[in-house]
Amino acid sequence: MKVEIWSDVVCPWCAIGKRRFEKALAQFAHRDEVEVTWRSFELDPSAPREREGDLGEHLAEKYGVSREQADGMHRQMTDTAAADGLEFHFERARGGNTFDAHRLIHLGAARGIQDAVKERLFTAYLTEGERIGDPETLVRLGAEAGLDADEAREVLASDRFADEVRADERQAQAFGINGVPFFVIDRTYGVSGAQPADALLGVLDTAWAETHPLQVLTPAGGATGEACADGSCAV
Repeated sequence: MKVEIWSDVVCPWCAIGKRRFEKALAQFAHRDEVEVTWRSFELDPSAPREREGDLGEHLAEKYGVSREQADGMHRQMTDTAAADGLEFHFERARGGNTFDAHRLIHLGAARGIQDAVKERLFTAYLTEGERIGDPETLVRLGAEAGLDADEAREVLASDRFADEVRADERQAQAFGINGVPFFVIDRTYGVSGAQPADALLGVLDTAWAETHPLQVLTPAGGATGEACADGSCAV
């Protein structure tokens, strides 16, 4: 089974969705046969490399609310994240363009450590206040996740994986994805949002049953074993 997850590293619901999906996957009977791929989605492709001002100011301006309301929204999100074992510090967050971060995640996929790179970038932005759009910061974060620092620097100094990021975004448009996180299972089932772990587990079970229907086998000779049916048993 293949699960593709469209998300952005500056999206708090995406980090929460990741943790909830991990919980669901841990309970899934066929988890060892699931391949997870992180797909690129930029919430703000026009964002500068580093955004001026703090995140509270940006949120208030974006949604036309007061600074107090914006701070309240952040407190509510922080409490929600804590319930899933995550520690958010929006007062530290330094917004910026995430295109290079997505290219680094694709490098992680090529080296077999995509999930570790994704996790490191989530924590860097949402907890530690790292500059998510700064190339040298990304090189350091990538190295901490297991990437070769020199290769990461070479990638970010070039246009490597730019086509892959744009391909992910075109596919998101084709699927009609306009919000993240968004989970796609075997290119057949789509789930929008950071659903509870139990709901995600139910989707995994449904998708598995659809593609792996139970096959009833008849023993050699065609004999039928005795069974109870229709609410009674013949004795």
